[in-house]
Amino acid sequence: MAANQSTEWRTVCEKFRLAQELSEIESRKDPENNPFRSKYKARDLLKEIHCSLKKNHIEEEEEEEEEGEADNEAGGESTQMADGEPGNECGKTCIGDSPAGLRAARLAVVHYYLGVNHIETEELSAGEQHLMNCMKLIDKCTTTRENVSLFVQARNQLGILWAGRDEIEKAQGFLEIAESMYLLYMREDGQPPLDLQDYFVLEGEELSQQEETRRFEMAYTHTLYYLAQVYKNLQHYERSGQYCHSTLQRQLEYKQFVPLEWAINAATLSQYYITKTRYMEARHCLAAASVIATLAGEIPSEAAAKESDAECEKREELLQKRAEIARCWIKYCLNLMQDAKKLLEDNIGELDLERQEELKRARRNEEEEKEKGRKSAILFGSSDTFDSICSLEEKVSSMLPLDFEEARSIFLVGQSYVAQAKEYFAMDGHVTDHIEILQDHSALFKVLAFFEQDLERRCKMHKRRVDLLEPICKDLNAQYYLLICRQLQFELAETYYEMMDLKLAVADKQDQPDVHTIKKFNHLCSSSMKYYQMFLDSTRSPEGKFPEKLEDDLLRPALVAKFRLARLQSKLISNNLATQLENLTHSLESYSFLVQYCEENPEAKKSVETELELSIEMVSLLPLKINRIRSKMAPCD
Repeated sequence: MAANQSTEWRTVCEKFRLAQELSEIESRKDPENNPFRSKYKARDLLKEIHCSLKKNHIEEEEEEEEEGEADNEAGGESTQMADGEPGNECGKTCIGDSPAGLRAARLAVVHYYLGVNHIETEELSAGEQHLMNCMKLIDKCTTTRENVSLFVQARNQLGILWAGRDEIEKAQGFLEIAESMYLLYMREDGQPPLDLQDYFVLEGEELSQQEETRRFEMAYTHTLYYLAQVYKNLQHYERSGQYCHSTLQRQLEYKQFVPLEWAINAATLSQYYITKTRYMEARHCLAAASVIATLAGEIPSEAAAKESDAECEKREELLQKRAEIARCWIKYCLNLMQDAKKLLEDNIGELDLERQEELKRARRNEEEEKEKGRKSAILFGSSDTFDSICSLEEKVSSMLPLDFEEARSIFLVGQSYVAQAKEYFAMDGHVTDHIEILQDHSALFKVLAFFEQDLERRCKMHKRRVDLLEPICKDLNAQYYLLICRQLQFELAETYYEMMDLKLAVADKQDQPDVHTIKKFNHLCSSSMKYYQMFLDSTRSPEGKFPEKLEDDLLRPALVAKFRLARLQSKLISNNLATQLENLTHSLESYSFLVQYCEENPEAKKSVETELELSIEMVSLLPLKINRIRSKMAPCD
C-alpha cells in the first residue's frame, strides 16, 4: 500500500523501518544490564510516527469538513465518495474505502506495534491499552484484504497477554475469533492480504504477494499454536492435540520452524498420542522428529567442541535433544508392548492363547481398513523429508504385538534407542535420567518375557533386569536418592520374586528337584526377601521404628512387600525341622502384620484386597503347620 512520496512520508517510512530493525534484530545484541535498550529506541520512533499521523489526521479531517461544508452549500448531496467509489452501506469507515479509513488503519498498526513493544518490555498494562486502541480503530471496519492480517495479529497478542495472566477463557475468546476471521476470509476471499508493513512503505517497495501470504499464514499458525496451549490449560486435551498437530504440519509446510525445537515438540506430541493408544500417529510424530532433528546439522566432534564455545554449545544441544527424542522412542516401544500385554493376559497375568488366536484372526480382517485410515491421517513433511519419515516408520510396527516374534522386533528397536539415550544421559552428571532409562530398559525385558513361553528363557530375561539394576542400587546413596533407591529395591525384589515363581514352576515338572535346583531356588527367595526388607527398612524412622500409619504413596507397596515376604519365608526349602519352624514362624508374623494393620486402618483394605484375603487364610492355617513340625521335633517318650 504505497503512499504519496513526500519528504515527510519518506521520513515516516524510514522511522518505521528503523523501529522494526531495532525490535527484531538489534535487540538481540542488547547487553544484559540493559536488555531493552533497542526496544526503547524503537518505541520512541513509533511514538514519533504516531504523533505525525495524529497531526495529519486532525488537519486532513478539518480540510474534509471544510470541503463538505462547501459541497453542502453548493447543494451537492451525493452518496458517492470523492473518487467515485460507493460509500459503505453499513455506515462503517473501512480501510481502503477512504483516506480516513487509511489513516485509521495506519494509526491502528502503530498502536499494535506499541502494544507489542510494551509487552516485550514487561509493561503489560500499557501494552494492553495500545492493543485495545488498535482494536477500537479496526473494529469499526469490516474484514477485508487490507485489514484481516491486523485483525488476526492483534487478537493473537491479546490472547497471549491474557493467557500470561492466567485468564485462560478470556485468552480463548480472542484466539477463537482470530481463528474464525482467518477461516472466513480464506473462504470468502483468499487473496494474499496486506501485511502490516505494507502500510509504511514507499511506492515500488511493497512486499510480494508470496511474502504477504507467507506472513499471513505464519500469523494463523501462531493462532493455532496459542490455541493449543489454551486448550491444554483448559484440560481439553483432545483439541489441544489436534491444534498441536496442525501447528507442526503448517510449520513444515511454510518452512516456519527451528529444526530442534520442532522435533522436540513433535516428540512431545507423540507422548500424548501414546496415552490415547493412537500408535500410528505417535510413530509418525517420532519418525518426523528424528528426521527433522537431523536438519539441525552434524554433531561437532569433541575436539571441535573443546576449541570453540559455540561448537561446544551446539554439540551439547544436539546431543541432548536427540537423546530426548530417543527416550520418547523408548516410551513408544514400551507402551506398545505393555498395552498388548494388557490385552492378552488372563486373570492370573499369563498369556491367554485363545485370546491371542482370536486377536490374530481379527487383525487379518482389519489390516486393510487400518491402512485406509493411515492414509487419511494428517501427515508431516515436504517432498524432501516425507520419504525419510516413511522409511523410518517402516522400521517399527504401530500395531500391538500378538506373539513373541512381533514383541521382540519392537523390543530390539526400543533397546537400540536405550543405547542412544544412555550416550548422553550418562551416570556421571545425569544420575536420575540415567536410572530412569535403565528402568525403562528393565521394563522392556519384563514385558518381552510375558510373550516368551519357555520358562527358562523367560527367567534369563528377568536375570538381565537384575544385571541392569542391582549394581546401581548397591552404589546409590539412599540419603540423596531415597525415592529412586526405594523404586530400585522394590523392582529388584519383584524381579527375584518372578524368577522364584518361574523356578518353582520348572521344579514342579520334575519328579525330584536336585540339590542345585533347590540351592538356586533358595537363593532367589533370599534375594527377593533381602530387597523387600531393604524397601521396608527405608520407611523406618531414624530410631529404626516402623511407621504406625503408612503414607498413601507407600501404603500398597509396603503391605505388598510384607505379603511377599510372608510367602517367600514359607517357600524356603530346608530338610532341617528347626529351620522350617523358624521360616514358618517368620512367615506367620508377616501375614499377621498385614491383617493387624488393616484391622487398625480399615481404609487400607481396598489397597490390598486379594493379599488381605490370602493373609487371613494363612493366619489360620500356618499355626497348624507349625504345630505339626513342633510335634515332629518333640522327643519321644
